[in-house]
Amino acid sequence: MDLRISALRIDYGADQPGLAGVDLDIAAGEQVAIIGPSGAGKTSLLRCLGTALRPSSGSIEVGRVQPWQISRAALRSLRSRIGTVHQAPPLPPRQRVVTATLAGRLGQWPAWKSLLSLLAPQDIAGARAALERVDLQDKLFERCDELSGGQLQRVGIARVLYQAPALILADEPVSALDPSLADHTLAVLCDDARTRSATLIASLHAVELALARFPRIVGVRDGRIAFDKPASAVSEDDLKSLYASERVTPGEPGAAHVVTPRVSATGLPCC
Repeated sequence: MDLRISALRIDYGADQPGLAGVDLDIAAGEQVAIIGPSGAGKTSLLRCLGTALRPSSGSIEVGRVQPWQISRAALRSLRSRIGTVHQAPPLPPRQRVVTATLAGRLGQWPAWKSLLSLLAPQDIAGARAALERVDLQDKLFERCDELSGGQLQRVGIARVLYQAPALILADEPVSALDPSLADHTLAVLCDDARTRSATLIASLHAVELALARFPRIVGVRDGRIAFDKPASAVSEDDLKSLYASERVTPGEPGAAHVVTPRVSATGLPCC
């Protein structure tokens, strides 16, 4: 699914634009990582692309369709082809993992099947297969409130894997995972998109993962595109400029977390 946005603006209040005139074209099947400091506008951009947030001005095309100029039925159909991975998946605490995973296809199933699946899971084998890809097959019948934050994130990814959408939007999808598991889980998501020629756009705070897993990197700062480059062309200066306000000096109060990664002379992350 291809995407095209032009002069896109989101205003949350006076002098506080979420997006301040963004232009971006993404071809069908591309894999793009969006990076930038907190509050840069990454989540707002993903919400616009997912038709969850209507822009204040500008234009947006999702799959060559302008979401806000079509009927409600057509918009529901479009949304069924978009899968969203949330940083904190909105999963009901008492819901079983199998049901949460199968919810990925509620927008594609007829109403009777969707309602029936809430009472009796309709495709246990399919849910188990999706969960196995993120190493959670043993949690199939557990309740969501029995899982850790990282496990819940992986359930959210399994739900999108089961949905098999044409467009995947992932907002900090592995932020609660340790580095090794985060890399493995992100690789699963990227491989799935590549195999199905689906478009994948992920907002990531872990720059090293973005550079390692995505061929195209879009840097966002203050609601604007700071740079749009192949991962191999992103330099240390690009990252320093992008994260300038978040850098701290080791040893200072509050210096426990340095957002900008150390980068080698080749421009690749070294940690």
